Amino acid sequence: MVQKKRKIAVLGTGNVGATIAYNLVVQGVASEIVLVDINKEKAEGEALDLSQCAASCPSVKVWSGEYADVAGSDFVVVTFGVGRKPGQTRLDLAAINIGILKSVIGDVAKIAPEALYIVVSNPVDVLTYVTMMDTCLDKSQVIGTGTLLDSNRLQQAVADYCKVDVHNVTAYVFGEHGDACMAPWSLCTVCGMPIREYCTKIMGVKEEVLEEELQNIYTGMVAAGSKVIKAKGATFYAIAASTVQLIKALASDTETILPLATYLNGEYGAKDLCTGVLCKVGGSGFKSIVEVPLPEDEMKLFSEKLASLDNTFTALGVRK
Repeated sequence: MVQKKRKIAVLGTGNVGATIAYNLVVQGVASEIVLVDINKEKAEGEALDLSQCAASCPSVKVWSGEYADVAGSDFVVVTFGVGRKPGQTRLDLAAINIGILKSVIGDVAKIAPEALYIVVSNPVDVLTYVTMMDTCLDKSQVIGTGTLLDSNRLQQAVADYCKVDVHNVTAYVFGEHGDACMAPWSLCTVCGMPIREYCTKIMGVKEEVLEEELQNIYTGMVAAGSKVIKAKGATFYAIAASTVQLIKALASDTETILPLATYLNGEYGAKDLCTGVLCKVGGSGFKSIVEVPLPEDEMKLFSEKLASLDNTFTALGVRK
């Protein structure tokens, strides 16, 4: 079988963009990767370094170019913007990164109107919304990485606590990629068992202790990114792996369900904002929101988180 040629454009060649490109090369996801950055020398250097992986990796053409060279791309990965500094929240970056995105994304969307756009830059919920509203693109073409990284972090944290392989855990995070997120424990399973049942019946954790333990796991997950930034200055390996996980799901067209940022129009009681919920995706991009029923206490908490994020959208003035 002849594999379809696949061109992927990565906008921004900082730590995140370059690491995404590296993962794409190593995993053989693309036949062509074009890197675009305002710092042309940096983009050229990254492309040269990546192209020198050729003898050790699946065949791929890697080069640097201008925004015009994004034409014909199957995927456009948006990573540009100012990175988060120690002690800085994702939303502190909002005004700067919204301005950067708005100055570029409309023109890029006209150059590559058929591509699927993967928004990685922070704050990802807001920038996914801005990309949808400030371009000619259909909403199904624009997908934010949303809470995919948060969910992957939660899975790892639960696996560590339960002392099992991470692939034995299913866990999701809903809401903002940041402070306004929540973990619906009702959807979390370990070896197919609800987490509370696994912890009490298999691990012997006392019920009166378990809720505090789950809260500690959640708190650690929320703080994970800040901890990495404090230690090494930036996070990029995990978000790069999560982004390529999403691209592979889209490319394989297998109706994969992932926690991603998309537009809500009444789902979970929220309207006119983007945030992380379970989404079915395929070769044509976003297909549908999987609106799973939540217990009353979790739905109440999610509603509070959504209200907080709604206030952020209003304060930023991104709505038209």
